[in-house]
Amino acid sequence: MSIKTALLMELEHEKNNTLRVLKNLKNDKFDFKPHEKSMALGQLANHVVELHNWIELALTTEVFDLHTDYKPYTFTTVEELEKALEAGYEKNKAIIEKLDEETYFTNWTMKAGDYVIATLPKAGALRFIITNHLIHHRGQLTVYMRLLDLPVPGIYGPSADEK
Repeated sequence: MSIKTALLMELEHEKNNTLRVLKNLKNDKFDFKPHEKSMALGQLANHVVELHNWIELALTTEVFDLHTDYKPYTFTTVEELEKALEAGYEKNKAIIEKLDEETYFTNWTMKAGDYVIATLPKAGALRFIITNHLIHHRGQLTVYMRLLDLPVPGIYGPSADEK
């Protein structure tokens, strides 16, 4: 199996997992914070969706500077998040399909101003900086859902809320 095929499979799988979570969110709960240091549910849901769409950044740029290139999503409804996720998926899919395998082994740097957070091959950035990061935050989002008594969908296996 090629890297491209593996990435396309994972891209679709993770998009569908996030879509199942989004479908169970409620717009009137976007301000919920389980703790004063926590992101609000709406901020967290926006961050999860934007992380999906960082794939384009990792594959089409050499450097991503959080101070100048990061523009947080500020959608205020579940419907807007779903549209952004689906549109980003189609764009990311097209980018992955047209890239040659060597691209995945060229370096990508994430930094904050002059501070370099990481420099690693683009394939590694997709895994460690983007996918693992979004899975972590999506997990947080499901905890928020449990606290709000919103149904938590099964992501990698069955959920107590699904029969």
